[in-house]
Amino acid sequence: MSEKKSDPDLENAHVWLESVSAGLGQDPAVIQALVNELLDLTRDVAHGPSRPAAPLTAFLVGLASGRAVGTDAGPEAVVDKARENIGQVLHLLRKA
Repeated sequence: MSEKKSDPDLENAHVWLESVSAGLGQDPAVIQALVNELLDLTRDVAHGPSRPAAPLTAFLVGLASGRAVGTDAGPEAVVDKARENIGQVLHLLRKA
């Protein structure tokens, strides 16, 4: 798992992501739990198969995770599914 990153840009990112979560009606605990893993994932995709695909890969992880658990699932279920999906993408990266 990733180390906790701490810098002004990341602090600004947390503020931004909390605002976006609220604006989209989402529990900010989900992104807070996954931010380092998603940053690592997008870095690995950007430095691997495709830089432009990095944010879109993170979007697909979120989309698949939300659809898999459904709208009534709590944040823990979403985080667990997202971590599972991140693992699947990392496996694909190792094979690429």
